[in-house]
This record gives sequence, structure tokens and C-alpha cells, in this order.
Amino acid sequence: MRIRALVIRIVRQFLRDKRTLAMMLVAPLLILTMLHLVFNGENYIPKVGLVNVPAPLKEKLDLKDAVIIEYDSEKLAAADTRDYVIDGYILFEGPSLNKVMLEGSDPTVNGAVMKWIQQATKPLQPSPGLAESKIDYLHGSKDMGQFDYFGPVLLGFFAFFFVFIISGISFLRERTSGTLEKLLSSPLRKWEIVIGYVLGFGIFTMLQATLITWYAIYILGMLMEGSFIYVLLVTLMLSMTALTLGILLSAFANNEFQMMQFIPIIIVPQFFFSGLINLDTISDWLSWLGPVTPLYYAAESLRDIMVRGYGWDAIYGNILVLAGFSIFFIALNILALRKYRAV
Repeated sequence: MRIRALVIRIVRQFLRDKRTLAMMLVAPLLILTMLHLVFNGENYIPKVGLVNVPAPLKEKLDLKDAVIIEYDSEKLAAADTRDYVIDGYILFEGPSLNKVMLEGSDPTVNGAVMKWIQQATKPLQPSPGLAESKIDYLHGSKDMGQFDYFGPVLLGFFAFFFVFIISGISFLRERTSGTLEKLLSSPLRKWEIVIGYVLGFGIFTMLQATLITWYAIYILGMLMEGSFIYVLLVTLMLSMTALTLGILLSAFANNEFQMMQFIPIIIVPQFFFSGLINLDTISDWLSWLGPVTPLYYAAESLRDIMVRGYGWDAIYGNILVLAGFSIFFIALNILALRKYRAV
């Protein structure tokens, strides 16, 4: 009887907590569905430029299974490669393949382009071949590994994840311990309280972001073509976004367990749609999730700096977007304080 009473109490407790029940039943299905849609997406279709290809030679090439753009000069093809319009181009001199230029920052795309080029030039007799001396890389090299490409995304992800969890739980404890209630009854205004918490937690956020960035680059040897300062700036801006978002969502949690429930909704989609998986292979109706997440912009900037060696001109737009996220979440935090007490 006592065991049955205990079981009934636990069942009733779960039934009353609709959010926990939804997380247990719906969240696993949501994550599995995302995995299915992401990893069962379409094969990547290379975008290849053809430079100075004679018409008789072009007729022999097998040009299917790729997006083809023709160029009259190598300069135009190189410009489109830098702008990610194409993944690379092939240059002919007369009947022979003279050079292959790859954008180079994504080893998976490089492999897809090279496989297509080998298939496309197979009908040529005699085959021109693809000697290593004919293959150039705008960014990276043939020795670039998957970790070099995924590393910037993972760097941003871990910075975002830990700051989000720690800040959310810390602010939750401030609220449940009564500290926040005392502050709300003081002469401090709501915006002063929010800014104070953001700056206070932000000190340790900066330390964590600096440590993660330094360790990944100088201890683990992650590929680094650009400036460490820019990497640190992007990581700090992303961490600030995670900090303000974590504080905001903690207002809707009553304990640490409920704070952890936000992970499937907030963290998992960012991991999948941050660029870790090529968004060109995902259906259009699903890929829109990427541009509405902070990690999407941070990961792209980190790749621009670490893999492609770009500077401020390439990342300032994404920095402004991350700053906009932080300001937006700070404003929502000020509004959320009204939930507890009007000051």
C-alpha cells in the first residue's frame, strides 16, 4: 500500500508538471526528427566554374550533377570563388586541363568537387589527369582535416552552451534564494538590476571565453589563419548573447531541472543549424532555422577568421547581429522582472 501510494504521488506530480511531461515525451521525438532530416538530406551538389573551355571540349565533358557557371577569364572565376558563388573552377589551356582552384575551407565540399571533376573529365581521351601540382586552394590546403573545419563551430558551441547553462542556473539561484526580491524592493531600477547582473556574470564569462579560445588554438592546435583578437571578440560577443539569453529563460524556470529542459529547444537546434552540417543539403523549409540563431553568425565569423584568414571587414556584420541579440535579450530581461514585482 505504501509503495502504491508513493507511485501514485509521483505519477500525479508528473501529470501536474505539464512542461516536464512534454520534455520527456516530445523532446526526444523532436531531436530524432531533426537528426533524421539533417542526416538524410540531399547530397551536396558542387558549384563549379569553367574557364576558357573550348566548345568541342565542353561537349565531351560530363557536366551533370553539378551547377555549372562559365567564365571568360580566370579573374572573374576567382572573384566568385572568394564570394562563395562557386566552390571552385577548372582552367583549360587548349585541350588540356591546366589548373583546378578550390575555395578550400570545407574538406567535405572539396572532396565533392574533386570527385565531380574526376567524373566530368573521364570522357576526355586521353585523360588530362589531376596531378597535385594542378590543384590550388584559395583557403586551407590538401592537409586540412575535418577538425579544422568543424573546430570553429565547436569552439562557439561550447562557449555558448556552458555560459547559457551556468548563467541561467546562477540567476535562478539568485531568485529562489530571495536575493532578487531584496534587490527589487531596493531603490534600484529594473534596468540597473539587469545591467548589474549582466556585467557581474560577464566578468567570468569573459574569463571562460578567453580560456576556451586560447586552449583550442594554442594547446589543441586548431587551425588559425587570422587574428586571435578577432576570434576572442566573436567568442565574447557570443558568450554575452548566451549570458543574456540564459538569464532571460531562467525567469521561466522554478528549479535547475527545469532550466536544463531548455537544452533540447535552445541548444540542440543551434548545434545542427550553425553550419556544422552544410545547409545546402537541408530542405529550404528547415534550413531557415540557422539564421535565427546566434551560433549561426558566430560560427560563420569564426570560420572566416580561423580558416579563411579574414579580418574585420568580413565579420563586423555578424558582430553587430550578435550585439543586437544581446540588446534584445537585455530588453526582454527588464520586462521579465515585472513578473516578480513592479518597482
